[in-house]
Amino acid sequence: MTHVLRDVVIYSLPCLALLTLIITVHELGHFLAAKACGVAIDRFSIGFGRALASWRDRSGVEWRIGWIPLGGYVRFAGDENAASVPDQHDLNQLRQDIIRSEGVEAVGRYFHFKPLWQRAFITVAGPMANFLLAIAIFASILMVFGSHVLPAKVAGILPGSAAAAAGFRPGDVIIQADGHPIRSFDELQQIIQIRGGLPTVFAVRRDAQTVSLIATPRWKSVSDPVTGAQKVGQLGIAPAQDLKDFVSVKYSPWSALVVGTRQTWQTLQMSVFGLSRIVTGQISAGQLHGPLGIAQMTGNLVKVSAEAAPNVKSLILFGGGNLLKFAAIISVGIGFMNLLPVPVLDGGHLMFYLFEAVTRRPVSAHIQAAGYRVGLALLLGLMLFATWNDLQQSQVFKFIGGLFL
Repeated sequence: MTHVLRDVVIYSLPCLALLTLIITVHELGHFLAAKACGVAIDRFSIGFGRALASWRDRSGVEWRIGWIPLGGYVRFAGDENAASVPDQHDLNQLRQDIIRSEGVEAVGRYFHFKPLWQRAFITVAGPMANFLLAIAIFASILMVFGSHVLPAKVAGILPGSAAAAAGFRPGDVIIQADGHPIRSFDELQQIIQIRGGLPTVFAVRRDAQTVSLIATPRWKSVSDPVTGAQKVGQLGIAPAQDLKDFVSVKYSPWSALVVGTRQTWQTLQMSVFGLSRIVTGQISAGQLHGPLGIAQMTGNLVKVSAEAAPNVKSLILFGGGNLLKFAAIISVGIGFMNLLPVPVLDGGHLMFYLFEAVTRRPVSAHIQAAGYRVGLALLLGLMLFATWNDLQQSQVFKFIGGLFL
């Protein structure tokens, strides 16, 4: 029983803390952008459901903490009625109601009557806040810990591998892959892992020359202590890992910010490319993960960090750093997913604003409402599918089935 409680704590609390941070920052992006544009705001909530605590600030905004810690939201004035999906008729009715109750000067404070560019700015501010959070986390980790960079220098080649077939040699230094500059072996791995089955052009520094090689990474099933079992692309090379091969780098605030921005951009590129391969069927959809998968990986990360840390101080420093880095990666993913043109997401709102900019009138409320229903169904279906993957990979069904044998 004690082990069960311990696992519940390890796998649930860090994940909830991580997701709460990411979602709160996302909603703060919307909130601060709306404040900057002078939008009337009713409520900022962390979590859903009945309020555990709430208070109002001087501007009249209700701040609350809901008892269900699975998200959050910002509610603008006027969002509690049908004008949340307004067409011209709804906007006219809302305008009359505002004038009748608050006066004509109050109309300009409502989100739906703000200029189109301001509404788009407020909408995109949420995902942008997620990207800024990732940059801040990556930069902070670099400033505090620095980095130990392992160049992508080939020490050995697996016989019969993709690298062997392509003509790689020991001593080669890979400086470019698929057009992306390679500064470390980690960057090379990030690219190779999602390019299984795709011919990839590599630029290699060999002696004093730059050689171009083409290799097709091969899929391989691997088991990682954090991410679990998965299929990744493999080139078949071993890096040089002597102490003299590692390069220690210290970062100033500016250089850390530059590298943190680059890491965020690379993470976004890999997310977009990986999702496009899943959508086109080149990568198994079994690679998709939902909240359960994130909780599993977060708990595994805590366990691995605890086992590797020699003392509590090291656990707090390096375990906390690993969790924050994982939070940055998830934050980039959430920012990207919210920009997809699905009606219930921020990208769907931007799609409707684009239509409004072209036609000079909002999309019909009926079409918007239908779009939201379809978008919600798609989103729920994706979440259910990802959760099914997570349950299968965690062997929950196998465990339950074993209870009845």
